[in-house]
Amino acid sequence: MSIAPPQAPPIARLLPQEPLLLMGAGPTPIPHSVGQANAVVINHLGATMNAVVDGVKALTRYAFQTEALHCLGVRGPASAANEMALANLCWPGRRVLCLVTGTFSARLAEMARGIGADVTVVEAQVGEPSTAAQAAAALARDRFDLVTVVQGETSCGVVNHDIPEIARLARAHGALMMVDAVCTLSTMALPMDAWGIDVVVTGGQKGLASIPGVSLIALSDAAWAVAMQRPRPMPHWCLDLERAWRFWGDHQYHYTAPVPGVLAVYEALRLVAEETLEARFARHTRCSTALQAGIEAMGLTLLIPAAWRLPSVLSICRPPGVDSAALRARMVADFRVEIAGAFGLDIVRIGQMGEQCRPEMLFRTLYALGESLRREGHPADVARGMAVLAAGLAD
Repeated sequence: MSIAPPQAPPIARLLPQEPLLLMGAGPTPIPHSVGQANAVVINHLGATMNAVVDGVKALTRYAFQTEALHCLGVRGPASAANEMALANLCWPGRRVLCLVTGTFSARLAEMARGIGADVTVVEAQVGEPSTAAQAAAALARDRFDLVTVVQGETSCGVVNHDIPEIARLARAHGALMMVDAVCTLSTMALPMDAWGIDVVVTGGQKGLASIPGVSLIALSDAAWAVAMQRPRPMPHWCLDLERAWRFWGDHQYHYTAPVPGVLAVYEALRLVAEETLEARFARHTRCSTALQAGIEAMGLTLLIPAAWRLPSVLSICRPPGVDSAALRARMVADFRVEIAGAFGLDIVRIGQMGEQCRPEMLFRTLYALGESLRREGHPADVARGMAVLAAGLAD
């Protein structure tokens, strides 16, 4: 008996007539030119693609602030790029120190365990950063081959400011240093070479304002040498750095590249370089600072103290008596604005990455949040919040 074809509607009928303004923790809105690039398919081994790949590598070096040779794209989310780094640098007998501040830094430990590495976790208190003192104590107790940390923990909204010192400590103890910069790259400083970092990973769909599904990784010469000396074959074909470099370094076949995604990330990186990192950092700081002030002026509480608050993902405590799921649903239904929930914490989250950091996005989001709170029965001071936001953006 044959299976009857399903009655699937055209995609245009599934999508809303008015797209949502994506103000959650990712994916983020993309510029028009990035969307145009993502609509093109070319030969993944042709001369044009070779030029694009070389451009991606050069632009990645700028975004990561590194002269490292081995910068390459990864077909998959940033989690795949993290897994590529860990799978190539770790194996049974390798010792990994994972500094954990939330869901995504804990995921690095989970990946390393799955590969068979000997993993030690040093977990910060909820809502607090990992510190150089915690790393120093762990490194004094045991020998490690790799130290991992997330620059910005999107699950709770904490930023780890001690990365330069942690990297120095790792290097002094003979360990490689790996940083997950998924939600921070191009929104705040992360100079890979100046801070002595060996591996940096980011995703396309957050600060870079590109599409989900193509990520970036850069490795120092020391990290690359470890990967190339791996004592046993890589179990992952697609995530094998040596095989991947055939495409990214030598323009040879590895597997069919995600051509539209590579074109999109090229254009997104080009826009970062055109704006310059300095100007982009300043834009993100100005917009996030103004939005934080507007949120607090409206009568809401930010979860993380200012000293270690992640500017690219703001965590807002749920007001008493307000159902966060109902609040977010009302923002979508009434204002076509979408913010994020959380991973077990009693918060909602607003993204401040890439195209989210534009004044018109902030005004619409803060108004939608405030009015939705009022309609859910919470007395938010919308007028005051909007006025403080406007003043912050005018400074």
